[in-house]
Amino acid sequence: MNLARKDIQHNMGRFALTVVGIGMLLMIVMGMAGIYRGLIDDATLLIERIGADLWVVQRDTRGPFAEVSRVPKTLVYRALAVPGVESAREFVFHTIQRQHNGKPMRMSVLGLSWPLDKGEWLPLTAGRPLRQNHFEIIADKTLGLRLHERIKLGKETYTVVGITTGMVSSGGDGMAFATVPDAQSIQFDTAGEAVRLERAARERRSQTNEVFLKQPALVEQLSRPTGELPAVTAPELTAVMIRIRPGADPAHVSSVISSWGDVTVFTKAGQEELLLQGMVDKARRQLGMFRALLTVIAAIIMALILYTLTLDKLHSIALLKLIGAPNRVILGMILQQAVVLGGLGYAIAYLVGQQLFPYFPRRVVLTQQDLLQLAAIVLAISVLSSLLGIWKAMQVEPNEALMG
Repeated sequence: MNLARKDIQHNMGRFALTVVGIGMLLMIVMGMAGIYRGLIDDATLLIERIGADLWVVQRDTRGPFAEVSRVPKTLVYRALAVPGVESAREFVFHTIQRQHNGKPMRMSVLGLSWPLDKGEWLPLTAGRPLRQNHFEIIADKTLGLRLHERIKLGKETYTVVGITTGMVSSGGDGMAFATVPDAQSIQFDTAGEAVRLERAARERRSQTNEVFLKQPALVEQLSRPTGELPAVTAPELTAVMIRIRPGADPAHVSSVISSWGDVTVFTKAGQEELLLQGMVDKARRQLGMFRALLTVIAAIIMALILYTLTLDKLHSIALLKLIGAPNRVILGMILQQAVVLGGLGYAIAYLVGQQLFPYFPRRVVLTQQDLLQLAAIVLAISVLSSLLGIWKAMQVEPNEALMG
């Protein structure tokens, strides 16, 4: 006869509620581990998917994800001239927040280097890659946009031609993909009134400048849009992505480009390290601390529950000792209940989590390694938590069964 099973059947209602409570607590521990893993994956997702070997950014900056970086468009052609470079692509990346259908929508916009990059590498779940260099975007499903939906960004209206999944920024914002010119148009959009005021300011300054007084025809040029003025450079890129030709030495290519005075070069691994050790480091450490604290709290709660269950059975334990039951039978009963409690709680945590985690605001990534690690931790917690109940059971004297 299994005493642990008999005791559970005798107190089925209370034991079931206890298992559900432990399961919910373990689900939070599991979810925290998944959010921690998801944060790391989101931070390095774009770098992994794009597959660039080198990232060329503005000098003394830490790349397009950690801080603002501005490099000239001509940098693409300079990089292509370096021996060992197979391809160089423009990279534009920024985050915006707009109103759409009466609700705030925050998205990270990535510019694709058209026509070399049309978004074929994106994990499309519906639609297609870009087919024209203007007014088309590919959106992640977390943005809530539908295929063929039209959305106004800046002064232009864009059509959603593709839907991706899992493409989010390190901040958890869904990503939208457009061509580089469109991404720059969205990034540097200026309200019409601001444009008018800037033109008026130019004309006012020209009235006191000797060059414009001698050449009145120049004043007419000031009324043109900023992007059409010959003295104003084109919108700058965030970075330039470089792929190394097979057989070429990446270190040599990097050293050549690094010798230029206006840029800094990072490898793929270096860019990932900057993100993990800089941009998401505090959030990553905080999630790790919460995970550790929740694990300790789960151990304490399980120990108290098992101790309480043991207190309720003191009379029965004393009776077992009185009739000659060996200590191993009593110890086995408490230990088996602890393992069953932990095992069922873990199962509930996993099953309920699979249903709830997809609705979390941040992506929850449960890897096989993390699940096995948590299972081992739950087993260890169950065994260690039973020690408090076992200690109390060993203090019971057999004659206590005769005292009521």
